[in-house]
Amino acid sequence: MQELGYACSAYAESLGEFGTPRKLVESGGWILERAIPDSALRDAIGCYPIFSCSDWSRLHLDFDSIGDELVSVSMVPDPFGNYDIAYLRESFRDLVIPFKQHYVVDMERSLDDMMSRHHKLAVRKAQRKIQTEVCPEPLEFLDEWIALHQNLVLKHSITGIRGFSRRAFEQQLKTPGIVVLLAKHNGETVGAQLWFQQQKVAFGHVLAFSDIGYKLGASYALYWFALNYFSGKVRWCDLGGVAGHSDSTSRGLHQFKEGWSAEKRTAYFCGRILNATRYKELVAKKNSPADFFPAYRQGF
Repeated sequence: MQELGYACSAYAESLGEFGTPRKLVESGGWILERAIPDSALRDAIGCYPIFSCSDWSRLHLDFDSIGDELVSVSMVPDPFGNYDIAYLRESFRDLVIPFKQHYVVDMERSLDDMMSRHHKLAVRKAQRKIQTEVCPEPLEFLDEWIALHQNLVLKHSITGIRGFSRRAFEQQLKTPGIVVLLAKHNGETVGAQLWFQQQKVAFGHVLAFSDIGYKLGASYALYWFALNYFSGKVRWCDLGGVAGHSDSTSRGLHQFKEGWSAEKRTAYFCGRILNATRYKELVAKKNSPADFFPAYRQGF
């Protein structure tokens, strides 16, 4: 079976600016190896935003085979992965904590029953001025997408791996499983959403709008279109979590996602120390706090 979306090598390669992709032979997943600042040592992270693989039952064997070659590994496993919390604790012996709540839509239920009254009204209002469609050639949409995404980056001051570069999106738009949905107004693209369809789940990857798209509420029309598009194609739609907890933007995004479905799945942040000796040396050198993992990366 071909690997799709977050489980695909092409997706891992799209994040190559943040680490060297390394395939985990037993589980089939991908991690990013990184140089540790002020050191000749290396550690690894799972791909952002979630780590996905084909055989969860063998993930612990990958870590055993790596041995002390890497200092540590950390990741957020796919909340729809075939594992339980006991297996996560077996595989990640040093850290397993709830990280984010992902809003998810059960595609076997009626969308009309799950949606809030506010969202139903907002969809009808947006549909008066917004037209929606599937992008037939995602890679040809790259330039338009970059312009939309830049508006998102500037609006929310997004940096680092969450910001994605043009090179990253160029690779992602040709990754197996990609689905690009468009919102238009008078023939002009005012919003778009990138999804990854992986077997039984469609993951909402990135959503961006122009100023006109925001003004016209294009997000409501686009999400309605997306959830109807994936009906009959997947069992679940994962709308993702929300960055941060306290600002008004985060609260608004919580309300927006919850309006489609109040059902949630927990995504865990997991860490494992692979080379205890080097880990202790790095922590001691940096005098790092114990509530950050890996502790020696605090501040980087």
